[in-house]
Amino acid sequence: MLDLEKIYLISDMPGYSPQISRLLSMMNYARHTTLQAVQDLSVEQLDYLIDGESNSIGALLLHFAAVEYAYQVSTFEKRDLNDEEMSHWGAALDLGDEGRKKIKGNDLAYYLNQLEAVRKRTYELFKTVDDDWLYREEVFWYNKRANHYFMWFHVFEDEINHRGQIRMIKKRLRS
Repeated sequence: MLDLEKIYLISDMPGYSPQISRLLSMMNYARHTTLQAVQDLSVEQLDYLIDGESNSIGALLLHFAAVEYAYQVSTFEKRDLNDEEMSHWGAALDLGDEGRKKIKGNDLAYYLNQLEAVRKRTYELFKTVDDDWLYREEVFWYNKRANHYFMWFHVFEDEINHRGQIRMIKKRLRS
């Protein structure tokens, strides 16, 4: 998973094709910086809401895991999340009111375990495909064409985007 000796290298990884290695390298760096941003946060800090419309840091962390899981299902299994999966991941995918109601009271270890379990599955799934798979195109948002490479780029691009929110929330935490 995260090899901190190589965190600043976008390069080949044993057991993965070249482009998948590079994609995973970028995903690893994004995750590394996310983990740095949330290090040592308390339950209270993870649950903090700036206002009635915002997301908590905990909800955003679970959102990262939920998005990654949803893309595993979509790109590898070619299906939508089922009812059981939606009951587990739905609030984290949608965030908003449902996320504010349901995602709270968890310690950092809970969120880190969710992130790690989903990422472990991502690693296992990426071992089953090669670079050609990354370039396979499908209909995506708004009936546009996208390839798996873009879809998985979006997984960590979404994390980077929301990590900015996490950093902003941290600056506004009550002491």
